[in-house]
Amino acid sequence: MNRKVNIKRYKRQDQVSYTLGATLTIELLKKRSDIIQKIYIHSKMDSEKILEKVEEICNREKIAIEYNDKAFRILSDKENCFVIGEFRKFDCELDNSKKHIVLVSPSNSGNLGTIMRTAVGFGVKELAIIRPAVDIYDPKTIRASMGAIFNLNFRYFNSFEEYRDYAREREYFPFMLKGSLPLPKIRFPEPCSLIFGNEATGLSDEFLKIGQSVIIDHSLEIDSLNLPIAVSIALYEATKHLK
Repeated sequence: MNRKVNIKRYKRQDQVSYTLGATLTIELLKKRSDIIQKIYIHSKMDSEKILEKVEEICNREKIAIEYNDKAFRILSDKENCFVIGEFRKFDCELDNSKKHIVLVSPSNSGNLGTIMRTAVGFGVKELAIIRPAVDIYDPKTIRASMGAIFNLNFRYFNSFEEYRDYAREREYFPFMLKGSLPLPKIRFPEPCSLIFGNEATGLSDEFLKIGQSVIIDHSLEIDSLNLPIAVSIALYEATKHLK
């Protein structure tokens, strides 16, 4: 089942990406075995438990395993990485009957990954990303998500207007320092969209005209909360009545 490939470090235009590490790769195997092309194992892999788990799923799903130390030298910059999953990039559709997280031009891989993990933790699994934006398939983003990318739906849009046309009728809540209502006063219906801006600039004033703007109050000793923390606080408030 092995195939000859020209292994190269990930680039955004590639049709495949990688899970770097056993935890991420096992999550990929459990959730999206249908998109896996190959699993690479390093010769120094010494965990029998992990190896048995990987081999069990690969044998059941007929996924090729290759022992190839060179792949690790090319694909991973971490010395303790002994399992890599190679998978095809995949398309998603958002569920328009549910809450959406909308990120306008996110620029940091770690932040996007953290937000995905947080979103899955709060059960909000629909993510819209407005370009220009960081690459969700970058192995750094996948690593930061701890595999959450395989547990949610996401879709890129070229503009917020394109997203609105796609999402259809719903309520919108842009989170802004100029927001007119504090977060505790908002009740978030289903469906609705929680909108967040870029890490450096936030949302432009144009978003004050879209739906109900929201502010997360904080001490004047800081100028703003960082993006993953703001999203986490918002998701807690938006879902707490469901618990």
